[in-house]
Amino acid sequence: MTQSTTDQTATAAVQKIAELIKGVKFAMLTVQTEAGHLHAHPMTTQDVEFDGDIWFIGGKDTAQVADMRARPQVNVSYARPDKGVYVSVNGTAQLVDDRTKLDELWSDFYKAYFPQGKEDPNIQLIHVSAGGAEYWESDGKVRSLIGLAKGLIKGEQPHMGENETVNL
Repeated sequence: MTQSTTDQTATAAVQKIAELIKGVKFAMLTVQTEAGHLHAHPMTTQDVEFDGDIWFIGGKDTAQVADMRARPQVNVSYARPDKGVYVSVNGTAQLVDDRTKLDELWSDFYKAYFPQGKEDPNIQLIHVSAGGAEYWESDGKVRSLIGLAKGLIKGEQPHMGENETVNL
């Protein structure tokens, strides 16, 4: 059985996003507050391969979790400025209680936030199912600056790298 073109495109898009965000330790998770404001929070990226799902560990008693419970549409952004890589992933958050998944994602780093360890009743798994993403990838700082300078001198639009919007 062969994959359809749409499936192949989605698979390639997921692989591209996975490649770009691999090794990024922190992400910004943006939620919508009750007042309608967008609020971003730094979150620790889990050491699992991106496959269209993003996982975080948060606190049940936080405003962020309450906002996701009421309004599950979120955005997760990643940045690697030293590599000229920026990724924005939109998706739907689901609050999950799953001991097996918690065991998979847990590291002692979280004891700073959850002193009782994995047994802390305040632990909340956050599963973001990605719906789409946009990424920007440049050739690096020096080449981008040279391209920008050439564009300014010649009065042309500089080529600053690759920008794509993908459905996942």
